[in-house]
Amino acid sequence: MSVKEKIPPATATTEPEFNGRESWRILGIMAEFVEAAERLNLIRPAVSIFGSARVEPDHPYYALTERIARLLSDAGFAVISGGGPGIMEAANKGAFFGKSPSVGLNIQLPLEQHANAYQDISQSFKHFFARKFMFVKCASAYVVMPGGLGTLDELLEAMTLVQTRKSRKIPIILVHDAFWRGLLDWFRDRLVSERMISPEDLDLIQVIDEPEGVVEAIFKHYETRGFMPLPEEHEIMLNL
Repeated sequence: MSVKEKIPPATATTEPEFNGRESWRILGIMAEFVEAAERLNLIRPAVSIFGSARVEPDHPYYALTERIARLLSDAGFAVISGGGPGIMEAANKGAFFGKSPSVGLNIQLPLEQHANAYQDISQSFKHFFARKFMFVKCASAYVVMPGGLGTLDELLEAMTLVQTRKSRKIPIILVHDAFWRGLLDWFRDRLVSERMISPEDLDLIQVIDEPEGVVEAIFKHYETRGFMPLPEEHEIMLNL
């Protein structure tokens, strides 16, 4: 049986309807990118903070995140989070009561996600990839708090983009060593030892426990240059 014989033919009644919906979907995605880019283009410098949506306000991770966000905000960084509950809320809350804008990039989900109340700028997304693009485009640094699959997705996305030089190199900071140690040990014991990644790829990330240390590390990265992308970095970002 040929490949063509295995594929059932599209019916005349469903194919035009499907194609029409796909075309409108693509236009909707374009509109989502344009609207977000226009609203967020001047939010610089900014730091994107990631972490679990399931952390309660009385959890130590919440307080730690809020402290980091407040220090960043008072130091002149807009703080960008996923706009939802948990650590995202803590990040927005810390920035909201600081000197710089608190930004929430909210994703429309059937479960878990609802917009928190601590956002100076709130932008809603239907598509994860459009939202992830704005996290990267706007950020001068990533701060990654303890979290689940979504947090790991953002961490590995950032590492991959920098490793492959599809994005400029920015600080990627993991907070709370006890949480991340097992993952980093696995990176070294498996990914590096089996040559899935290079040893220097682990230099893309750093682990810092103290809030003040997070702010200091970001300033140290940029101490010999400005926070805005250099011309060659800007060209890279245009092809992100």
